[in-house]
Amino acid sequence: MPTASFLGPVAAGLSRRGFLAGSGAFVLGAALPTRVLAEAADGAAAIAGAPGTKVAAFIEIRPDNTVRLLSPFVEGGQGIATGMAQTIGEELDVDPARIEVECAPPGPDYAVVNGMRLTGGSYSTRSSYPVMRRLGATARDMMIRAAAARLEVQEEELSTRDGTVIHERSGRTVPYGDVASDALALKPREDIALRDPATFRWIGKPTPRIDVADKSRGRAKYTIDLTVDGMLFAAVTHAPHYGTEPKALNNEADVAAMPGVHSVHTLMGAVAVTANSWWRARQAVEALDVTWSDPEPTGIATVAADFSSDAMLATLTASTASGATVEAEGDVDAAFAAAAKTVEADYHAPYLSHAQLEPPSAIARFNDDGTLDVWLPNQMPELFQKVSAETAGLAPDKVRIHSPILGGFFGRHFTYGSGNPFPQAIVLAKATGRPVKVVWSREEEFRMDALRPLSFTRFRAAVDDRGMPTAISTRTVGEGPLGRYWGMDPDPSAVEGITEKPYAVPNRAMEYVKVGHPVNIAFWRSVGHSMNDYFYEGFLDEIADAGGKDPFDLRRTLLEHSPRHLTLLDEVAKISGGWKRGPYDVGGTKRARGIAMASPFGSETATIAEVSIEDGTTKVHNVWVAFDPGSVVNPAIVKAQVESAVALGLSQTLVEQAVYENGVRRDANYDTYQVLRREMMPEVHVSIVESGAPMGGVGEPGLPGVPGAVVNAVAALTGTRVRHLPLADTSLSGA
Repeated sequence: MPTASFLGPVAAGLSRRGFLAGSGAFVLGAALPTRVLAEAADGAAAIAGAPGTKVAAFIEIRPDNTVRLLSPFVEGGQGIATGMAQTIGEELDVDPARIEVECAPPGPDYAVVNGMRLTGGSYSTRSSYPVMRRLGATARDMMIRAAAARLEVQEEELSTRDGTVIHERSGRTVPYGDVASDALALKPREDIALRDPATFRWIGKPTPRIDVADKSRGRAKYTIDLTVDGMLFAAVTHAPHYGTEPKALNNEADVAAMPGVHSVHTLMGAVAVTANSWWRARQAVEALDVTWSDPEPTGIATVAADFSSDAMLATLTASTASGATVEAEGDVDAAFAAAAKTVEADYHAPYLSHAQLEPPSAIARFNDDGTLDVWLPNQMPELFQKVSAETAGLAPDKVRIHSPILGGFFGRHFTYGSGNPFPQAIVLAKATGRPVKVVWSREEEFRMDALRPLSFTRFRAAVDDRGMPTAISTRTVGEGPLGRYWGMDPDPSAVEGITEKPYAVPNRAMEYVKVGHPVNIAFWRSVGHSMNDYFYEGFLDEIADAGGKDPFDLRRTLLEHSPRHLTLLDEVAKISGGWKRGPYDVGGTKRARGIAMASPFGSETATIAEVSIEDGTTKVHNVWVAFDPGSVVNPAIVKAQVESAVALGLSQTLVEQAVYENGVRRDANYDTYQVLRREMMPEVHVSIVESGAPMGGVGEPGLPGVPGAVVNAVAALTGTRVRHLPLADTSLSGA
């Protein structure tokens, strides 16, 4: 059976368990205690149902003493492979640099995120840390026991060092690989002692990433790099209006006769051409003369001919429907009745594309034994297995999902219906009887990418005669991805960053009104926090101004009950050289600073941004972030993740927006869809504060504080309060 060029025996049809059992390798599965899962109750884990009770992660120790970890998570640049290797290696006593990490195949054993499997929600490390340590320690114990039997000594006489069992008294050593098959026959112990953190050699240290060499030398394989024997290439053109269908191909015969073309196809909402090269397939599909069905003329039930971002925002703003209460505390009505001053403001944020550099691609191959192999970028292998099986008309156990490394996450790699090419690859492979690789052009990706939802929130606050907020009410109108894809109502992803804030405002009333979007919506890095923390932190500065308070001081007062948050405020002030709002002069240019806080994905952040205005646009000079994820595995990766989150946060703050006009997306490539440019990137200063709180997420929490900090700095500098993003839409002048 032909195989993907970089995959081994598993791709060839031999079961992973069968291969490992027959190879003399040591393989270990472990159960994660229910109490550990019960602690995983926030962030992405909220999408799970009843917590799972069994998680297996596998360690393979081969006869040649090499070590492989089948990771529950997909590596996509976030460094999870290195973090897993550090955690396993610490307890197993193997240098992480010697551990090969591969994404595990679909299966219930790998459901480490509150009973499900997910790479996202900044949940990989914190959800798996206990089980990975336990796995490593259990494997090391079994190596020692097997070596003790081989050497005929007591277990207590043995120690280990980097994959070798050592009997100091006799000077004899036994590599793990020599006793792997013996260890496999032993029953794992339940009472394994873990290392004292004071003795850690790799956990908590800036260990070099294990994937750098392959990536820097071009050996790393992404889906777009893969080939299988006998493969056709496919290019696709989607309907210009989302939700419409191809009615006729007016020049099909001419296109079918073009060089290298194999066949021409109609798909749901698209047309496709298969050929012996992707470039020939693309030339052919772009030459097709297609008659498409007409969109609805108007309205927001579908992406109508007159649909626009402005029309969607107007619908959200004008909604008078009653909503669901998502947070309630105290007597808000009484607080407003007694208020010395009332503050009101409307905030909104636009649709956003993921704008990833890795073009979407997928390979599908039907095999003679009735199985299907699919190679595709994904964040949930089991979910993609299920959808692939439904598309192919097969049972899920007949579908093998292969999960290469990703060219970035950002929430892009979930199923999203028509927002991914893998169903097209499956349909085309079935129609042609050949393996098919679908690659979307950049223009098709911008046309079909599922978007971060446009969102709107109305704020009101009551301020007393001391200038302190006594009540706050919010009304959020729109839709979030957790409601769309997991049916959660009310939808926490639509209001996270607005609800459950740490500030001691005694009276609170938060409402959510669901108004569905006709467009395909998605998770986006930090999800609802990406916009909602900006809304809330911007409005909190408005409250401070209305009460005559410095915004930094107001936050300190509202957080007097929380030493953890006060520590972060003090730390971010310290690393920025001391809080000063401004405006103040730097080299003849006026600058100012803004502060914002966020509590996303189990972590806490405090962010200060320093800005000036140049030619009517915002220039960000410095961003300081104090970041408390509780504890860390690799501080170098944490710092890199925060820095990258700052970059993406700045991109959406300054320039990014996906715009609908006349029923279609305005932007089809990076020439018009603006992203952060190199000259826009400020100095980023990160201080990691390990408070000892339960481990939080890392990949997303650095983003939500950035927009609020920048916009608050702009307000301090210019006196202009910007309540919508991006800032490029607002003409500004310096103080």
